[in-house]
Amino acid sequence: MRVLETAIALVAAAALGACATTAPQAGKPAETAKAKPLPKGLDSGRGPDAFASTYRPLPSRPTALVGATILTGTGAQIDGGTILIKDGKVEALGAGVSVPAGYDVVQAGGKYVTPGLIDAHSHLGVYPSPAVPAHSDGNELTDPNTAGVWAEHSVWPQDPGFNRARAGGVTTLLVLPGSGNLIGGRSVTLRNIPARTVQDMKFPNAPYGLKMACGENPKRVYGNKGRAPSTRMGNVAGYRTAWINAADYARKWDDYRAKVDRGEKADPPKRDLQLETLAGVLKGEILVENHCYRADEMAQMIGIAHEFGYRITAFHHALEAFKIADILAREDICVATWANWWGSKLEAWDSIEANAPMVHAAGGCAIIKSDDPDVIQRLNQEAAEALAAGRAAGLSISEAEAIKWITYNPAKAIGLQKEVGSLEPGKRADVVLWDKNPFSIYARAERVYMDGGLAYDRNDPRYQPKSDFELGQGAYR
Repeated sequence: MRVLETAIALVAAAALGACATTAPQAGKPAETAKAKPLPKGLDSGRGPDAFASTYRPLPSRPTALVGATILTGTGAQIDGGTILIKDGKVEALGAGVSVPAGYDVVQAGGKYVTPGLIDAHSHLGVYPSPAVPAHSDGNELTDPNTAGVWAEHSVWPQDPGFNRARAGGVTTLLVLPGSGNLIGGRSVTLRNIPARTVQDMKFPNAPYGLKMACGENPKRVYGNKGRAPSTRMGNVAGYRTAWINAADYARKWDDYRAKVDRGEKADPPKRDLQLETLAGVLKGEILVENHCYRADEMAQMIGIAHEFGYRITAFHHALEAFKIADILAREDICVATWANWWGSKLEAWDSIEANAPMVHAAGGCAIIKSDDPDVIQRLNQEAAEALAAGRAAGLSISEAEAIKWITYNPAKAIGLQKEVGSLEPGKRADVVLWDKNPFSIYARAERVYMDGGLAYDRNDPRYQPKSDFELGQGAYR
């Protein structure tokens, strides 16, 4: 009886509840109020990439490079090795690898094979050749914080420097804004192929980077204009102010989206390109590439990163990195530097050629980069000079390890070490065949493959692309 009475009470309560609301019609779920989508362009977080990559790999055939000395980029060396390339990927490599039928065979006895070189600091396209004021598009020197600008919107794909770099074995490069501002804007990672548009060169799904600069450059630029910053302490105040504003901006968008997801009415914040980029760093979506020469300033920048909860991916130039190599290794911050480029200003005075080897010896991530349209053509020689200096200083570093300075380590610094930077099965087949040991000053890249396609051949004019700009000039000679 008690069970029956309880059931009757529950039915009555349900009926009374139904009187107070409108029951959904059979077969139709109850409707929940939804916020209207924002007009296009007002919410970057929930829309397609307006500047998405349109990169397409070069055509390729199954290829075998046979009998070479292979520096894999993982720290290993394979003597008399064979590497198989198929469907744009490294299929296999080793000393005892047999070549399947149907492969194009390249006899590489006495030659060397490495991964495609990666330049982690380039200005090709934004400071293209010829170097004239009409082409000077790398520094937006209108405000100490120009985080809203993107390097790709200045890249000129016809820059002849891309072809010169490819002839030097460079297959991927990070193009950065200049270093005149505290925060200079977003970088773009490019595949080094001939292209009509920068989107055709963009590395698919590569993370963006943020260029920051400390030291003399920003304080000189804006101090000369009678504006802040004019001191190093002004520089630091500028960074901290920017991150405070970015954290507040990110919070407002997070609050808005959370309300929308709950079906609540909400007013969106106004989109801000500058703060949007900085918020992307705070969320770990955008990497920080930090121009900085002096050891004490690198330590200051690390402190700022700790204060606001982001991480620095790489210090660039970093001529005094050897002084704090242990700190940089502990923080897992790469050092993108040169062997022999110093003295251009006071902060670049205290430099040694063994900087990169000392970072490497401390367990850090050492990189040799260009920052120059000529050095990018001979990154292997710059790495060789650093290796020689390290050995002269008593550091025992093999060539198999040193090749990582221009292959795997820069891939790590641009967030692409799972795709490029080393010769491993399943990775993109970016491969350079050198006629000699790449650490020889006489070595030249003989063939360059990108995604398994032949992108350059020193002995075949068909694979020696010319810029449209150069071809146009030739027509009027």
